[in-house]
Amino acid sequence: MEVVPVRAFKDNYVWTLRNETHAAVVDPGEAGPVLDYLGREHLKLVAVLATHHHRDHVGGIADLLEKFRVPVFGPKNEPIPTLTQPVSEGDRVSIPELGVSFSVLDIPGHTRAHVAYYGAGALFCGDTLFACGCGRLFEGTADQMFKSLSKIAALPDNTKVYCGHEYTLANIGFAKTVEPQNNALNAREARDRKLRDAGKPTVPSTLGDEKATNPFLRCREPAVIESANKYLGTRLADPVRVFAAIRDWKNNS
Repeated sequence: MEVVPVRAFKDNYVWTLRNETHAAVVDPGEAGPVLDYLGREHLKLVAVLATHHHRDHVGGIADLLEKFRVPVFGPKNEPIPTLTQPVSEGDRVSIPELGVSFSVLDIPGHTRAHVAYYGAGALFCGDTLFACGCGRLFEGTADQMFKSLSKIAALPDNTKVYCGHEYTLANIGFAKTVEPQNNALNAREARDRKLRDAGKPTVPSTLGDEKATNPFLRCREPAVIESANKYLGTRLADPVRVFAAIRDWKNNS
């Protein structure tokens, strides 16, 4: 199985899982680019996986279903009209045509019932964990998001992280403000800038990279705690409060 990024809108990725004849897509916010890719590659769509209900992740599903009658997996407690297979933590999603299956993880915070799909060494995490960042708290709390990110961080370091957007360089810029002495950030910035200059995506990243550079996964690190304290003008060490502080900082930066 190969995973191919199909670009949508300005900076979305529709992750397309494929072999020689069949494909499944994750978070098709618009149908046109997906249909173009499937037609060009002579692939038959066999499944759609949605991580959360935001339109830039599910807006293309209805048009895809006009061409392909396929199961649509997604979080059972979010309003996705095209959903046919509601899922939550503990469920498995199997795509026999691709010979792959995924465990479903509940990762609320960005939205109230956001899910991720984990399997075959890959994590499709929508807008919860970004490359060197995380999603805004639109429907959930800082405590929920921190627990969701901690759940993700417990996965193996070599897990490939497929997020929903190309935000990496901007996220690295903020991360360097939070943790300016982190040499791994400088190395990551040089590598990812080279990729973008070549017109290539910076994702997937690996969970190991995220643990080394992503401030939202590093809320117990002394340098991140210190920066959060400076931002708030107070003293705190609780990792959830540190997370909330740097999330607010990022919102206002």
